[in-house]
Amino acid sequence: MDWKEIRGNWVVIPANPIGIIHFLGGAFVATAPHLTYRGLLENIASKGYVIIATPFVNTLDHIAIAQTTLLNFDRTLERLQDSGELRKLYLPTYGIGHSMGCKLHLLIGSLYSVERAGNILISFNNFTAKEAIPLVEQLNSSFAIEFTPTPLETDQLVQKQYQIRRNLLIKFSNDNLDQSATLTKILQTRFPEMVTVQTLPGNHTTPLGQDIKWQTGNSFTPFDAVGQWFKQEVYRDLNQLKRSMLLWLNPLSAP
Repeated sequence: MDWKEIRGNWVVIPANPIGIIHFLGGAFVATAPHLTYRGLLENIASKGYVIIATPFVNTLDHIAIAQTTLLNFDRTLERLQDSGELRKLYLPTYGIGHSMGCKLHLLIGSLYSVERAGNILISFNNFTAKEAIPLVEQLNSSFAIEFTPTPLETDQLVQKQYQIRRNLLIKFSNDNLDQSATLTKILQTRFPEMVTVQTLPGNHTTPLGQDIKWQTGNSFTPFDAVGQWFKQEVYRDLNQLKRSMLLWLNPLSAP
């Protein structure tokens, strides 16, 4: 895949695009999403989706991060259209977030007027600063340090103002960081019958898995058979995640 850095975003443009993905990763792996989420994002791009992955550095002000990532996405999309790299025709735009990236997409969908065909929210968590940064109290014990908005304020904001009607929430069977339960209730109350929830095998780091391109020789050897088996076993959870996401994005497809 040919990744390009455009206005601070990492972009992949397939030959005949059928949609656009704005991707936001987890708090500590979001600075280089084209590397940390490469296997997942390239697979989605191979099915016809333009990938615009926006890096960010985590701070306490999550509203500021949401605003900046949206602005960077909009600027990059405009540049792609003005340069002719992406034709100026309507393509559905989806948000995909992992971990903290989910919270940012929720804030974007609650605070700003955006056109989204839907959001995929993977391993959502909404920790307090104390939970997310164990050393925060030691760093400055004289002040109460907290994210903006707080976890409670985030829930209330989504409950009142979130505008993206179609959502897929994905949680993993072995993920003790996931906090999708409360969000699921909020979204299902706000948009009945428009929210899909899936529990898949895996853990919080499953989306970070990297797919190995196993090349066989001129003849298929027992070593190649072992390699193929190893790949299938190790990446089974990641492949299941890819299939679920692609089927939700395009129910008529058979990924």
